[in-house]
Amino acid sequence: MTETVYRLGPGCDVDDIVEGNIYMGKVQGFATFGTFVNLNDKTKGLLHKSNVKTERKERDNILVLVNQIRPNGNIDLREVELPEGSYETKLVAKKITLSRLDDLRSKIGRNVTIEADVVQIKQTSGPTIFTICDDSGVEDAAAFTEAGVRSYPEVNLGDIVRVFGEANKRNNQLQIEVSNMQVLRGEEADNVRARINKALEARAEPSDDVKPLIESEVINALWPEMRKLAKIIRRAVFTQQPIILRHHADADGICAAVSVETAVIQLIKDAGGDPDMDNFLFRRSPSKAPFYEIEDVTRDLDMMLKDNVRFGQKLPLILLMDNGSTEEDMPSYKMTDVYNLDVAVADHHHPDDTIDKYLIAHVNPYHVGGDFGVTAGMLGTEIARLINPSVESRILHFPAVAGIADRSEAPELQSYLKLIEANYTQEDCRSIGIALDYEQFWLRFNDGREIVKDILNLNNSPERHSKLVDLLVSESNAAIEDQMNTMMPHVTAQKLSSGANLFLADVEMLAHRFTFPPPGKSSGEVHDILCKKYVGEPVVTLGLGPDFAVIRSRGVLMNIPQMVRSMRDEMPGAGISGGGHLVVGSIKFVEGMRSEVIAKMIEKISEFPANTV
Repeated sequence: MTETVYRLGPGCDVDDIVEGNIYMGKVQGFATFGTFVNLNDKTKGLLHKSNVKTERKERDNILVLVNQIRPNGNIDLREVELPEGSYETKLVAKKITLSRLDDLRSKIGRNVTIEADVVQIKQTSGPTIFTICDDSGVEDAAAFTEAGVRSYPEVNLGDIVRVFGEANKRNNQLQIEVSNMQVLRGEEADNVRARINKALEARAEPSDDVKPLIESEVINALWPEMRKLAKIIRRAVFTQQPIILRHHADADGICAAVSVETAVIQLIKDAGGDPDMDNFLFRRSPSKAPFYEIEDVTRDLDMMLKDNVRFGQKLPLILLMDNGSTEEDMPSYKMTDVYNLDVAVADHHHPDDTIDKYLIAHVNPYHVGGDFGVTAGMLGTEIARLINPSVESRILHFPAVAGIADRSEAPELQSYLKLIEANYTQEDCRSIGIALDYEQFWLRFNDGREIVKDILNLNNSPERHSKLVDLLVSESNAAIEDQMNTMMPHVTAQKLSSGANLFLADVEMLAHRFTFPPPGKSSGEVHDILCKKYVGEPVVTLGLGPDFAVIRSRGVLMNIPQMVRSMRDEMPGAGISGGGHLVVGSIKFVEGMRSEVIAKMIEKISEFPANTV
């Protein structure tokens, strides 16, 4: 009969040893009373000199039988000799009863063993805090060596670990007080990672019960990509991957971003996230341009890399809303690609397919035959509901506010207005949009979270909301009236060969500068006045600065991104860039070529067909 010799596996201890079994050991050292034998890297026994049969050296393999396991855990061994080939070796795996992180609340004061992914490592002035994620949730594990000294330095971000410790509460937050932590390798780690990923995939999947708020061919066609983006965001929350949300700094972009912000922050709370989440799990940042500027990506990279080094955070998910779809985003995407960052977009600007290789999701109505009339605020609200359905009632008016503020003529706007007619009129939505645009101008690059929430009526203070919106609308209208009184006398006109009326408005030299309304808004207001004056006629308005032009069009079938690319090819020394929607956009150029660029722009606009409206 073949004898069985056991080999004690990694992590095994005295509880996994059976008296009377033979084990493969390794000589550790010698004493006058016998030989110490390692049964694995953490468990050893004593081979008394009376039970030694052969002469051995340190690190020699040796077969030993376990005579006795004493009450204090000491192991008495006896050497055995078995001929080569007369026995088989069997690996002893650690007998582990695994717990899940969502079980901790019911196991306070008890020892637990957790297998999890390390998603953050933060060194405090006291313990090292490992944030770990398993197939049920995310919690902290606190390990202490000495004050301010990194515990388990072999453990890195992204490792799969087995954590032993006691479930406890500190400052009303659940955590594990670590007694031991082991990095799992190879197949063992792969199996745990696969288990976690499978559970996260299922948990991150948006509910099938969530359907679009309105009937819309465009939104129905976009729904699979919106679900994909919502799943990416939900997974980021569940794995404590920080999210940086960049959005265009106008009412449409704000509505898109704040809807997702509302859903994500509530989901972070529901998932037991860190109460200090505002500082690192989610950041919302406005962008002045309708694309991801180099200035913006540089700020984001600087911040995220510092957080990665100082606080052991994962690199973030970059989410772009009401920007991100155009060729102008390419330089920033090349930067994100260097750091292998996840980037996702929900936008309604005319997309350029060259940027898709940098994105893990891209929601844009143009991809399914729609256009800019389905605004970013509409998309953002639907995505927010997929992320966290519980916030629906709070953000239900956002699509209407965004659509009116962005001058949407899509049928979807009327459907969204009908949803909220009991609580918000069309004029209410217009006023909220005006207030957002006005306040964001003064906020500059700040998100103004609480002020914006008051404007959007998210702070459960309807009286303050009403007073604030009324005040901001009044101030905005007064500033616009003053600006129009200054600008309109200087607007020049000409008739294009296409039959369209072209108007030129200097938004720098013949306008108030560095105040509200800014050049883009001023151009839009001039355009609105001219459209009312020339009812039924095609109108194009150019708001001109020293090195830029803002373009607004009604009744002319323009394609501004195409025009910008054509001018750039034809005028290589003009430094031309820009884009936007098909009939609303902007162009930049070098100041020294201003006259030539304006002449070329007028020539190009003349080539587009004009219709009566």
